Amino acid sequence: MKLPEPRTTGSLSVEAAIARRRSQRSYRNEPLALQEVAQLLWAAQGQTGGGQLRAAPSAGATYPLITYLVAGNIAGLEPGLYRYETSSHSLAQLRSGDMRAELSELALQQAFIRDAAAIVVFAARYERTTSVYGDRGTMYVHLDVGHAAENVLLQATALGLASVPVGAFRTRSVGTALGCPEGEVVLYLVPVGKPQ
Repeated sequence: MKLPEPRTTGSLSVEAAIARRRSQRSYRNEPLALQEVAQLLWAAQGQTGGGQLRAAPSAGATYPLITYLVAGNIAGLEPGLYRYETSSHSLAQLRSGDMRAELSELALQQAFIRDAAAIVVFAARYERTTSVYGDRGTMYVHLDVGHAAENVLLQATALGLASVPVGAFRTRSVGTALGCPEGEVVLYLVPVGKPQ
C-alpha cells in the first residue's frame, strides 16, 4: 500500500519539538490519519535526498533496521502488522488483525501499548553492520535505533501526537509474534496515539 507523500515543512520548529517532547502513555480512542502514520514512518527510516540515504543516520549507511507498524486504529488502514518499505514509501501487510493486546502482554503487561492507535516497532539485522565494522558494529546498531526512534518521537510531537519509547518487552517473544526471520532482533517499540 503506497503511503501519502511526506511533508518536509511543518508548523513546529525542531527546537520547539525538542522542548515539547514528553513520554506520554495516555491516548484517546481516536484514529490516526494515514498521513500522520506516513509522516512517522518517513521520519523513522524514509529516504531523503537522492539515492538510498535515509532520515535517520546509520553507521556507514549500512541500514540494519527494519521498521514494522502494528496498526490498531488508523483511518483507512486495516488493523494488522505491516513492514515499512523504505524504497517505495509503502506498507507491506504481513498479518491482519489487531495485535495491540498481544504486544501489550509481551511488553510486561504495559496497558498503554494496547491503548495506542499504532506501535512503531524497530528490529535489526546486526550482520548488515557487523559485517563491515566487526564487534563494534553492535554498538552502531544500537545507536542507529536510538536515532530512528528519536526521529519518530520528535515527529509525533510536531504532529501533536503522544508517544513514548519502550524497551521493556520479551525480545524473543515479540520477534516470534511479529514473525521476524532468524537473525532479526526486535529492539524498540514506540506506541503513538492522540493525547489525552
